[in-house]
Amino acid sequence: MKRKAARQGVCKLSVAYLPCTPTFTNMSDNTFRDIADIIKRSFNNSKLPPATVAEVDLNRLMGIWFEVARLPNLEADGFGQLGVDVTTTYEKRPDGTISVQTVSYNAARMRRSEVNGTIRPTNPGRSQLLLTFYCVIRGRLWIIGLDHDYRWALMGTPSRRRLWLISRSPRLPQAEYDRAMAIAAAHGYDAARARPTPQSRAA
Repeated sequence: MKRKAARQGVCKLSVAYLPCTPTFTNMSDNTFRDIADIIKRSFNNSKLPPATVAEVDLNRLMGIWFEVARLPNLEADGFGQLGVDVTTTYEKRPDGTISVQTVSYNAARMRRSEVNGTIRPTNPGRSQLLLTFYCVIRGRLWIIGLDHDYRWALMGTPSRRRLWLISRSPRLPQAEYDRAMAIAAAHGYDAARARPTPQSRAA
């Protein structure tokens, strides 16, 4: 796929996966607040939260990860969007905070969207993370599954409305994918609705 010419339009956003279109660029303050509120509730609404893994080595979490699958969500799949080639990069800053950068492309136009924020652990095992995007959206992201060798990680919100399977490689062997989805289902997520994320890079 030729992307060089198609990726001329670049949009940097500071809210999670909001589509990079003129509609959002020119939207009213009320519309922005409504969408931000929807995203925030989907991260935080929870009555019976799932269990998380016992412990996470944040140093091994650093670096680039490929999104292998996700539950459909408003930002990546709504408004005629289809987020592909999604990557997330974690980096430890000199002050000790952890930055997170998510890059995705709209499948229709291959327009690039970039989201920047920070995460910090909120529990002793460092498996429950608090995300902050531009001081506007704060959401809880919990690690509910983790490969022993940190080849993949399963992350979801306590509300179970959002779920992501990320990997160190663009694709996972089917057995590993099935194992991760089984963990998601055991924690009460609707794993049957999870969609593989298209990745054009070779495994």
